[in-house]
Amino acid sequence: MSQPSPCVIQLTPPGRGAVATLRVEGRGAVEVVQLHFRCRSGRPLATYPADRLIVGYFGADRGEEVVLRRYGDAAVELHCHGGRAAVTLIEETLVAAGCQRLAWRDWAAGQYPDAITAAALTALADARTERTAAILLDQYQGALRRALSDIQQALDRGDRSTARRQIDELSSRVDLGRHLVEPWQVVLAGRVNVGKSSLINALAGYDRSIVHPTPGTTRDAVTLVTAIDGWPVELCDTAGMRGGGDAIERAGIELARERLAQADLVVLVCDRSAIWSGEDQTLVDQWPAALVVHNKCDLPPAPGDRPSGLLTSAVQGDGIAELLAAVAGRLVPTPPPAGGAVPFTAAQIETLGHLRAISRCGV
Repeated sequence: MSQPSPCVIQLTPPGRGAVATLRVEGRGAVEVVQLHFRCRSGRPLATYPADRLIVGYFGADRGEEVVLRRYGDAAVELHCHGGRAAVTLIEETLVAAGCQRLAWRDWAAGQYPDAITAAALTALADARTERTAAILLDQYQGALRRALSDIQQALDRGDRSTARRQIDELSSRVDLGRHLVEPWQVVLAGRVNVGKSSLINALAGYDRSIVHPTPGTTRDAVTLVTAIDGWPVELCDTAGMRGGGDAIERAGIELARERLAQADLVVLVCDRSAIWSGEDQTLVDQWPAALVVHNKCDLPPAPGDRPSGLLTSAVQGDGIAELLAAVAGRLVPTPPPAGGAVPFTAAQIETLGHLRAISRCGV
């Protein structure tokens, strides 16, 4: 039976960088690298002890300058210039010599017999904030694995009430787990000219949306990704809601409604300096779970009653900190403690459902 070919894996992200790392792994890895590597000392690669850093050149003629490190007889790592050309040259040379390309995620998944650890490792590469990375690191270090083991032990000894309590605790964090690598969708909506664009700029800390006093200026959904209290959030500025308007504005309003239907949180922005209207009330009725914000609190308030909500001034910055805190509180009402278990993949959520079904047997 023929032996599998060695694999070449790019361990560093694709694109330009200072240094890139390629790993050649499998039977024959040292030999295939040696075919195209010339050590400065002139010694063959196989004569060096493992874990020694070796400087030389890879490729035809002078080739690319690289630093190698051999891991036993079946793995070599090549560290080269981080430009695309150098990485491509080395990788294509190795493939032509018989190596198979392997995506780093597939390679990483094969390094661990535990699927949770492997999934956490690959998810860490996509973490957008330090806070979400810390939660994924907890899972990599065994938090979720231990929690699932505790549930199974409770079921094995017949303590179903304890198992259900533990399952409920993990289930309460499912939504958080889904957003450790994908941002929450927070959509700002409201009537025209209430200050949505100014408010989204204030929340982001820089100008992303066009601000203009002309009603209906925003005709498309403008998005930006930021972090709120350490959670990744995509803010979306939508067209002002009103009847009439030209075809382009109507299309913008329809797009806004589509975004609202997909949102994790809707922020309804109202103009505190304008009288509360039937259109305002309709929006509140349509999205009763929305976070209501009364903007332009730097101006004299209009007379009449209106529903409770946060007061902000996008122009002067009043209430922005409170709004950010309110958004974070809505998205993650109860953050997990340090070292807490959080399910973060569909397979893990499915496992929770299976355990829940077992815990209910005979109830």
